[in-house]
Amino acid sequence: MASEPGTAARQGPVQPGSALLVAAAVVAFGFIGSRLLGVVRTTVIANEFGSQPELSAYWVAFRIPDLIFQVLAGATLGSAFIPVFIRIYRRESEKAAWQLASTIITLVTVATAALCVVGFVLAPWLVPLQAPDLGRDIGQHAELTAKAVSLTRLMLLSTFLFAVSGMITGILNARQQFLLPALAPMFYNIAIIGGALLLSGSMGVNGLAVGVVVGAGLHLAVQVPGLVRERMAFRPNFDTKSAPVREVGKLMAPRVLGLAAAQMNFFITTYFASKLSSDAISNLNYAWLIAGLPLAIFGMTISTAVFPTLAEQVAEGDRDALNTTISRALRTIMFFTIPAAIGLLLLREPVTITLLEHGKFTPADTAVTASALGWYCLGIIPQAGIEIHSRGFYALGNTRTPVFLAVGAVVMNLVLSAALWGPFEHEGLAFSVAAASWLEWVLLYVFYHGQTGAAVQQDVHALALFSVCGALMAIILALAHFGLDANGQLHALILLIAGGVAGAALYHGFAAWFDVPNFAEYVGQLKRIVARFRRSHA
Repeated sequence: MASEPGTAARQGPVQPGSALLVAAAVVAFGFIGSRLLGVVRTTVIANEFGSQPELSAYWVAFRIPDLIFQVLAGATLGSAFIPVFIRIYRRESEKAAWQLASTIITLVTVATAALCVVGFVLAPWLVPLQAPDLGRDIGQHAELTAKAVSLTRLMLLSTFLFAVSGMITGILNARQQFLLPALAPMFYNIAIIGGALLLSGSMGVNGLAVGVVVGAGLHLAVQVPGLVRERMAFRPNFDTKSAPVREVGKLMAPRVLGLAAAQMNFFITTYFASKLSSDAISNLNYAWLIAGLPLAIFGMTISTAVFPTLAEQVAEGDRDALNTTISRALRTIMFFTIPAAIGLLLLREPVTITLLEHGKFTPADTAVTASALGWYCLGIIPQAGIEIHSRGFYALGNTRTPVFLAVGAVVMNLVLSAALWGPFEHEGLAFSVAAASWLEWVLLYVFYHGQTGAAVQQDVHALALFSVCGALMAIILALAHFGLDANGQLHALILLIAGGVAGAALYHGFAAWFDVPNFAEYVGQLKRIVARFRRSHA
């Protein structure tokens, strides 16, 4: 939890030891809880709607509201606001830091409201550009496009709420207060689940959209007590001439382009998926949501928790500490992400059957979703790497490099998608996203180490060991999986549990055998926690 207001200015820089572990644990709790609820949400949606064409209209409607939020609140938080806020809080005064926060909240909220109005007015023209062939294969193009327009307009309200809530998240994270921001996404998912279960019968996919808006409101409401605890004095203003506000704007501008580029990947997939069939958009979204589970739990969890520490270390001018923290975070992320991605790739069919094949989700949907999931899994590892290395650049105040690489990845995705959607359909679209992710991360890694001069030997050695352990795990799991029938709920569940447990045991067994440094570190940390617990309860 955060210290009392003002104490950060008197303390030394946050160290990447126990404090980072505590922060990561809190964020992990929120991410894991949110993602588990996200799994429940996806399962409920699959049960209620399957991949029916109306649901594709719902996914299409998500794109414009999400784009507006990402390019404003998302761009402001990660790369711009948090580092400047922390520096001012530490080096100048608490009052100046809260003044900056008030100004940025005001500007982002007003700008988001204006863009939401524009999106509302232009929705009938913008939606058809995203999915030009939505429902055309079943003769419902006009009806489904109109449905997507109406859903877009409804969910723009959630964008406004998320813009305010997202800024509060950034403030609380900057003050090392992670619990409430970790709880907020859980309430968001609960609201969507409620919309699917309680409103879908009478309102169809409109019930899901209502759940999204209510969830955004809850996402905001649950974090307000955190600001009260921090004693923030919010004073709306448009002081765009102040130096800190201008600095945030300068850092934010390239990030807007980068996040818009990242969102373009979704638009590209949606655009070409609409040309395949009326259900392809839904099946690809299901596959993406499942693939995002290990990415969120490991990549986003640790990267989110570590970012305020990175900003602190840059503010102190401690480049060695920054490089050490980045390297340690990367190795921690990859220790878990590599086996998770490999395991999900091997068990993609039983995972899909167990989670989704209920109600209106058919075996035919399973076949398409599982095949796309397999290719999406290839992109989990680089996407996790992007999470931490992009934050390293943001902490340094360099937003141009990650933006340039993100744009390059979008171009690659577009070229590959245009070439592959015809002959390989949904699998070609999923592969395109994964391949572009690898290009972006490899270049991001190279450029980061080129700018900072950080040593790469420890990272390369650790990643090689993790990959060997993961490969050996995969070989044994593949041999054990050979000939097993994954059809049917019971067989799929048994295979999923057995494969998951066996995979985890094999990976950690090989890690111990090869004396992987991270493995020994985690075991040692666990022993210290248990010993401390015993002493405190003796």
